[in-house]
Amino acid sequence: MAKTLSTDSIIQDLEAFLKRHRKANLITTYLFYLEKKFNIQPIVFIPERKIYESHENLLQTLEKEDRLYRETEIKIQFSVSSVNKDTKRIYICPFSGKVFGDNTHPNPQDAIYDWVSKCKENTLRENGMRVKKFHISEDPEIIASYIQKEREGIVKTVFSSKITKKLFANKKAIKKEIEDNFIQPIELKDVPMQNRFEIEDKFLEYIQNQLEEDHVSTFVESLSPYPYFEKHIERWSKEAEEEASEEEDS
Repeated sequence: MAKTLSTDSIIQDLEAFLKRHRKANLITTYLFYLEKKFNIQPIVFIPERKIYESHENLLQTLEKEDRLYRETEIKIQFSVSSVNKDTKRIYICPFSGKVFGDNTHPNPQDAIYDWVSKCKENTLRENGMRVKKFHISEDPEIIASYIQKEREGIVKTVFSSKITKKLFANKKAIKKEIEDNFIQPIELKDVPMQNRFEIEDKFLEYIQNQLEEDHVSTFVESLSPYPYFEKHIERWSKEAEEEASEEEDS
């Protein structure tokens, strides 16, 4: 007994496909059907020039084969404070609060002049130029208020992409980079017909299994209850007979 297709939407998709591709052969149409019915979304993994069943399948394969990322460690060192317990004089920008200490910068007065002349918060102008206004203090109490508690550097575990060698904070970011930059979709009907890319072994095995004669015959039988497909089934039958005849002649 012929099996009917699972949903009306697939029938509608097939009708629309054959209206766009009136001369589509049986295998091409069958592969389009498989793609819709099982939601197969093949992709080309560009660095390998290889076709995978889906981007999820690609990522699972790369991770399983340890080809996706490696864990590594980086040391994060926090900047040294501009003021410390040995500072005797400080130079302060009144606009931004930037401070230079006499023992933490080799030329603190030159540095403060340069800073205020470029400070975005400095809105004071004289002859169209930023006013080089700053404060100086030798008051231990004021100096102490600028001392920041030093923080020790920390070691952080990060992930290095084995494809680009870039560092990422987590595995999810590496996977997103691959999805955004290293894969391109390809229709299932085009996969067996192309010769530019290798097909991943398990995906190739799946396609070969689905293309066995009994599966294709079942697909044709499932179309027979629908009048629209009659002319296409007849055409496919004639094409099969012609191919068989050509093989016999050869």
